[in-house]
Amino acid sequence: MYSLDFEEFLWAKGYTEDQIEYIYKFMKELKPLPEILFNKLNDLFKQYIYCGGMPAIVDRFITQENFSGIFEMQEQIHLDYEEDITNYVEGLNTARVLNVYRHITSQQAKENHKYQITKLGHGARFRDYRGCEEWLKDAGIVNLAYNVMDLTLPLKGNEIDNNLRMYYGDTSFLVASVDDESKKDFVQNGNFDIYSGALFENLVAESLVKQGYKDLFFYKNESSTIELDFLIRVKNEIMPIEVKAKRGKAVSLNKIIENRILNYGIKLSMNNIGFEKNIFTFPYFLTFLLKRFFDENKTIQW
Repeated sequence: MYSLDFEEFLWAKGYTEDQIEYIYKFMKELKPLPEILFNKLNDLFKQYIYCGGMPAIVDRFITQENFSGIFEMQEQIHLDYEEDITNYVEGLNTARVLNVYRHITSQQAKENHKYQITKLGHGARFRDYRGCEEWLKDAGIVNLAYNVMDLTLPLKGNEIDNNLRMYYGDTSFLVASVDDESKKDFVQNGNFDIYSGALFENLVAESLVKQGYKDLFFYKNESSTIELDFLIRVKNEIMPIEVKAKRGKAVSLNKIIENRILNYGIKLSMNNIGFEKNIFTFPYFLTFLLKRFFDENKTIQW
């Protein structure tokens, strides 16, 4: 059971299936959304970022129509998860699982977002913590993305098991774990430029998993000149996804497509819908429709 995705958040806000279909029509036809609709959905998505998808929190936000007490609820659920870890971990060192959980935010703050066991404490080694990250994943607390060695199918089996990125299963936990000033900055100024784009990567990872992409992968070559935030399989193609915290060019994605290493790519950003040079551009708030879009798309020759 997952927390609410953005579509379910829209339902909670009163949006109907017909309205979702109207939004999807623009995506399906690769036409930009009208400016008024784009801005409205962007504002709703910001609310979703603040609230996350925990039902009790969403219900309170919609009922009271403000964020009073929302962050406190997030922080309490975040602490409740620590208690669950203490109570339910079996066959592993509870302290180590807690240590992994408590360092998710600080690890996401790093430029490359790589989760490094060696940063958890003096003498910490991957083999000592093996299984801790999988326990958190199986419990639905985190999502894991593994670095693959090359861009070939199948992705599973190509991964490097000690090179991973860890994301919260619900992005509200990331919001809950930042300082009060950052939270105020979110709400008052709409400033999401935190942790070098980790917030948006977390949102995308969460959305992909909720659509059924349970195994997440990313690619980074040995020279670190090409980095693709996520890789998904679409029919017989690897579809790379580059997450842009700000508007701008998707450099790695462009290199991959221009050099014909892969045929298509996706850029998720604050931009409107578009398709150019075999790169699909979608705004973040349409990520929940990605799987449907590719499942139903009949015009692209895969």
